[in-house]
Amino acid sequence: MALPSTQKQWILCGTEKGLDEWQFRDAAVPQVGSHGVLVKMHAAGLNYREVLIPAGGFPYQLNLPVVGGSDGAGEVLEVGAGVTKWRKGDRGDAYRMGALGAALDGTFQQYAVFDEDWLVRLASNLSYLEGAVLSNAAVTAWNALYGGRSLRPGEWVLVQGTGGVSMFALQFAKSGGAKVVATTSSDAKADILRRYGADHVINYRTTPDWGAAAKQLTGRNEGFDNILEIGGAGTLEQSISAIRKEGTITVIGVVTGLVAPVNPLETVYKIFTLRGIHVGSKVQFEEMMAAIEANAIQPVIDGTHFALEDLREALEYLKEQKHVGKVAIKIV
Repeated sequence: MALPSTQKQWILCGTEKGLDEWQFRDAAVPQVGSHGVLVKMHAAGLNYREVLIPAGGFPYQLNLPVVGGSDGAGEVLEVGAGVTKWRKGDRGDAYRMGALGAALDGTFQQYAVFDEDWLVRLASNLSYLEGAVLSNAAVTAWNALYGGRSLRPGEWVLVQGTGGVSMFALQFAKSGGAKVVATTSSDAKADILRRYGADHVINYRTTPDWGAAAKQLTGRNEGFDNILEIGGAGTLEQSISAIRKEGTITVIGVVTGLVAPVNPLETVYKIFTLRGIHVGSKVQFEEMMAAIEANAIQPVIDGTHFALEDLREALEYLKEQKHVGKVAIKIV
């Protein structure tokens, strides 16, 4: 089948009008350069940054207008003359450490050209839709568990909620032999967390002092080796109360706010590490992909389905935070 000359894509135009800054348009199918790889995008994953950027809440480099989307998976259709790592028919995940969809054209389009080093080979046990949701949330979760002091079997991990990072962290921690406590806001979501391996689940609405309650579950009230801090200002104090001596709190999100009432002396007398991360490296992505294949891990994708043309509706759904796991759009 001949390659079309035009395609559909979503352009992010500005940072003031919220989701109205997203524009759906026709565009030319890009040409490969000497080190470029033309990918037919099959699916793309959504991240909360696609809500934040058009609202002016993104602190990193932007080159507007830009094709949105940092996560996506597809099939290689054509490679440049200098490409040595990819061939037609290969399946790959796009990855450029947060630059795609912000500083560089991203994945919310039918066809994309990436440098050959901006792709990671897709695990054989994953569909394109499953592969499309890894580049941000999964790599972040992997970095949180293995990027500092690596997780060890038998350690205690705490995850917050049922979003993408937390669900990946739950799966990775269990495959690594850890014990996991999860927090959530509803019994229905608690059932989902248990289904994916959570050893204990705490409803933070009915147990507002969940830090102390979670710590008691770890045996001898010692606390957690690793806590993935998603909430920010509204949850950090509880995380600090639950961490063990010489444990690590990895700060990933600020869903509940930016300014937390935390006494810096707590890091001194509790002797723990407060670690901030931003996604992870390509090497970590490749290590994570190997672990996904070796452990037959299947990403958790929300059951509400969207097509490429439904991007705004999908982002509204993401913004409402009613999803479980990752929200994705099917492109082909």
